Amino acid sequence: MISIKEMEEMLNEIAEELPQQIYRRLNGGIILLPETKQNRKREATNLYILGQYHHGGVMGRYISIYYGSFRRVYGHLSKEEIRKKLMHTLKHEFTHHLESMAGEKDLEIEDAKFIKEYFEKRNKRER
Repeated sequence: MISIKEMEEMLNEIAEELPQQIYRRLNGGIILLPETKQNRKREATNLYILGQYHHGGVMGRYISIYYGSFRRVYGHLSKEEIRKKLMHTLKHEFTHHLESMAGEKDLEIEDAKFIKEYFEKRNKRER
């Protein structure tokens, strides 16, 4: 697995490749955090949160990427494969940002549906 420093460099490179227009009103930028974050809306799981879009409150609008979650989920992958997963996650969070500015929630709805289906499948397997 790559170090947090390597991931930070990779994240900065990816961020520089994205169109500058999508950063409009993302006043808190992109933050790489060391922690592992799990979905806590249901009983303990191994459904990890790789990234999150935040808006409102004192911090404004920003994106968090969780290094610990990437390490846990993708620690076995090559550097190039991790880069692809990181790019996908960052684009996903930027989609939340753009939808939020437009007053849309399509991706939020899609994410909630995914989580619901994940837990339904998991509960069926446990029975």
